[in-house]
Amino acid sequence: MGDFQQERAFAKNRIRRRGIYLLPNLFTTAALFAGFWAIVQAMNGRFDWAARAVFVAMVLDGLDGRVARLTRTQSAFGAEYDSLSDMVCFGAAPALVIYEWGLLSMGNLGWAAAFLYCVFAALRLARFNTNLEVADKRYFQGLPSPSAAALVAGFVWTMDDRALDPETYRWWALAVTVFAGVSMVSNFKYYSFKTINLRRSVPFVMVLLIVLFFVLVSYQPPMVLFSGFLLYALSGCVGWVWLALKRRRG
Repeated sequence: MGDFQQERAFAKNRIRRRGIYLLPNLFTTAALFAGFWAIVQAMNGRFDWAARAVFVAMVLDGLDGRVARLTRTQSAFGAEYDSLSDMVCFGAAPALVIYEWGLLSMGNLGWAAAFLYCVFAALRLARFNTNLEVADKRYFQGLPSPSAAALVAGFVWTMDDRALDPETYRWWALAVTVFAGVSMVSNFKYYSFKTINLRRSVPFVMVLLIVLFFVLVSYQPPMVLFSGFLLYALSGCVGWVWLALKRRRG
């Protein structure tokens, strides 16, 4: 009788491990919907809504993993589903948004740049998944795909918000697309912010800076978000140059 109960408990645990947890995958599905919505809005010429959808997908992507850890509902299915969702939200969606906005008129060069970004996003995600267990938690190797997507979407949103002509700024769009794509597959180190402990006390000035950031974002969301992610993308290049100079002096 005892052996039967043990086998029954083992079968229940195996079924539970193979099951799909609903809560974190709801966030992943919502992020996937936001990425798909961004593509649809770009095809309809609503580039402001397309850019907003990419940023919403970015927020939802950051929540699904935290929800899974808090509720202890991590699973192999959720990890794979999240990675596939990221490819749509931060690979295909930004590439198609900026292609429809400013690269379409450039012919083969335009779609080649958009495709290059999409391929580099896939390579970035594949490298992240394979190096997950051995990577330094303090830094990302290469620009994270959500940050690259935010850089591309932020550029489009800023240009569209100022009603600037895409034909005039299409070369800038090409440069941003290629820069974001190459940064993802580079060996530049980007601070991951994973070592920040929210339970520790911080100086009062830090609270003031956070409040100032939210005020600026609410006042001018496109410009502030684009500028912030542009600085973050450039930080990897600056860090690489600084380390190279340091080694040379040594």
